[in-house]
Amino acid sequence: MDDATNEPLKRLFFALPCTAAQRKAIAQWRKALGLKGGKPVPADNFHLTLMFLGAVPVAQIADICAAAAKVKTPGTALQVPLDRLHVWRRSHVLLLAPEEAPLALLQLVYALEQAMLPLGFADPNREFRPHLTLVRDYRAEVPEHEAPPDFRLNCSHFTLYEAHKGRYRVVGEWPLENPT
Repeated sequence: MDDATNEPLKRLFFALPCTAAQRKAIAQWRKALGLKGGKPVPADNFHLTLMFLGAVPVAQIADICAAAAKVKTPGTALQVPLDRLHVWRRSHVLLLAPEEAPLALLQLVYALEQAMLPLGFADPNREFRPHLTLVRDYRAEVPEHEAPPDFRLNCSHFTLYEAHKGRYRVVGEWPLENPT
């Protein structure tokens, strides 16, 4: 609830989803790391965040969806490599990230940020760093691994999710590909 208006709030974010096969492969690879610490992210929650909106009044969701529908997309499916295992020490997460972010991904994020600006969503101090979180509350070094990460997210759409009690619910989806 928003204390000022007593309006219900939803925690929302835009992301690229993982397919069931991608989630399974990443979860199996993570298991093979034999990690001892931290809190593994449930495989069902694997995604690559594009933009975090935070606590949003329910009445604003329709405007967010309308703006998302107008976002200029790449016109084709996005392929995002997840080929680097990394630890973010300040936020204590173990994650997969691309060695180099695809230009089409960066352009999509910029277009999404521009579409959300008129609705009051902007964080000029936050730099977009594409990643998929594997483990939260992780305080160790980057683990040794026999097989380096070599995943590729193949995304045909981007999604608006609601985060609620550790689960993610789809609010809306928009295609990245131009209809034929």
